[in-house]
Amino acid sequence: MAAPDTSVVAADYADPGRGQRRMLTLLAVWGPGLIVMLADTDAGCLITAAQSGAQWGYAMVLPQLVLIPILFMAQEIVVRLGVVTGKGHGKLIREQFGLGWGLISAGTLLVSAVGALLTEFAGVAGVGELFGVSRWITVPVTTAFLLGLAFTGSYRRVERIGIAIGLAELAFIPAMILAHPSVHDLVHGLGTLPLGHKSYVYLLAANVGAVVMPWMIFYQQSAIVDKGLKPSMLRAERRDTAVGSLLTQGIMIVVIIAFAATLFKVNPGAALNTVGQLASGMAPFIGATSAKVLIGASVLGGALVAAIVVSLAGSWGISEVLGWKHSLNQRVNRKNAKFYVVYGLAHVIGAVVVLASADLVSLAVDVEVMNALLLPIVLGFLLVLERKALPPAYRMRGAYRFACTGLCVIVIGFGLYMVPATLGWT
Repeated sequence: MAAPDTSVVAADYADPGRGQRRMLTLLAVWGPGLIVMLADTDAGCLITAAQSGAQWGYAMVLPQLVLIPILFMAQEIVVRLGVVTGKGHGKLIREQFGLGWGLISAGTLLVSAVGALLTEFAGVAGVGELFGVSRWITVPVTTAFLLGLAFTGSYRRVERIGIAIGLAELAFIPAMILAHPSVHDLVHGLGTLPLGHKSYVYLLAANVGAVVMPWMIFYQQSAIVDKGLKPSMLRAERRDTAVGSLLTQGIMIVVIIAFAATLFKVNPGAALNTVGQLASGMAPFIGATSAKVLIGASVLGGALVAAIVVSLAGSWGISEVLGWKHSLNQRVNRKNAKFYVVYGLAHVIGAVVVLASADLVSLAVDVEVMNALLLPIVLGFLLVLERKALPPAYRMRGAYRFACTGLCVIVIGFGLYMVPATLGWT
């Protein structure tokens, strides 16, 4: 499929009085930021948010608000790199630092992507079992759907289907409303930050790891390249990313509030090991049917869109580092066969592991903590690439550079701080 005519769209966008043409710009440019942010609120993140609300109530809402600018700024650098260089993240790292560092970045991506993909399949299995459908049916069907989607020969089609599926996460909004959260308790929780408790810090690390993940960076940059976006589209793609950042963190906050208003009040130590237990925990407050439908739709939507994004990010990233041909806009042929093989194997292996059994909540939280530990590598590469790979005219400047670099350094420091605690050295 041909790349969009970005030169025409750019000229239309420059004239704010042409509403119709501005809409064409949105349709042509928006998508990579929105889909990657919907995937950011995947099954693992939703589970982590639910456990955070159930164990610590509204005290976990403030970190979600603080993470919004961190998420946007990190992905905004990705946008700059993608539209200006026209190269994927893995390819840039290989060009700027050599094959060795490229392999390290690919390894980081692989660990993160495999862990995330396992939680997505476990989430799909959990939703199926919530309605009495065996994972031996839901997981193979999901695998077949995801494989077929990638082989359609159109990135844009994959993106649109992914966004449509991911919007099912908004089903948690009525669940939160039915839970009748207390505004007074919410305000009080915003001023509470119990950093002296190890369990809170561990869950906080999981939430930090749930907001900026290696596969997000690789996916959005490669998607921008596959979509054919140019430097003239930088402003529009920033807005795409900004809206997505607010949406994904808004969903996390909604989930935390829903469980803070329910389980945290009556049984903060309740078991949350399956999607079924999430639904049963909410059932006394919003009704059994509502709990099943709303939680099931949210987790399924998040799991499916993330499975699409995670597997593509891994396939794109590895292909870029190793110099393989790769594009969703081309059907399978001899040149890009390796890319599609990696994509297919990721799904098959993930499905097999989940069918062998998985504790969804423990897996989800552990994966997000692992992502937090990987952040020093991921954000470190990102900051250095912004200086080395971008022409001076497209680099961050002034107060924005200071704020962005400072926030990234803080997150890197937090990831390093969590290493000894996570490995049991303290």
